[in-house]
Amino acid sequence: MFDFQNLLIRRRSIRKFSAELLSPDEIRKIIEAALLSPTSKNRHSWEFIAVEENGTLAKLSVCKPGSASFIADAALAVVVLGNPLISDAWVEDASIAAINMQLQAEELGIGSCWVQVRNRNYSDTISAGEYINELLDIPMPMEVLCVIAFGKKEKEKTPADPDNLHWEKVHVGAYGPV
Repeated sequence: MFDFQNLLIRRRSIRKFSAELLSPDEIRKIIEAALLSPTSKNRHSWEFIAVEENGTLAKLSVCKPGSASFIADAALAVVVLGNPLISDAWVEDASIAAINMQLQAEELGIGSCWVQVRNRNYSDTISAGEYINELLDIPMPMEVLCVIAFGKKEKEKTPADPDNLHWEKVHVGAYGPV
């Protein structure tokens, strides 16, 4: 029987990948997870660019100097896009698709890590999104939300500990202490 809570406990951000490639079936399942995700008013405001080519992965890895370098060692990166002209909830739609891909990857034993692009900078004069738009020929009005890096885990991380959940962040009935 499938244990969703165990999947949530096991999923951790992985930034160190082995050199092993992903199979076409693994990549298909990851992309299918995105395409199966719900969207506001069923508008499907998201689109995805799957990148496997080493040179392009290396160029994506500098979209946010210093904090995205691990993309260069990934087997796959998926650039998650949204169209604000299709839905004002494009950020939410794209975010749901992104986490669905990460959960599918974990279920397959594949590591992943979210690289935030929206509202981040490549340099003092160019946003990370503008850099990726230019690199991958992304047309207007599409906007980049994030890049998800995928690869076989170099090593397993300790699962999250349900005994250390932040229950103080949960409010019942109204905002205030539990």
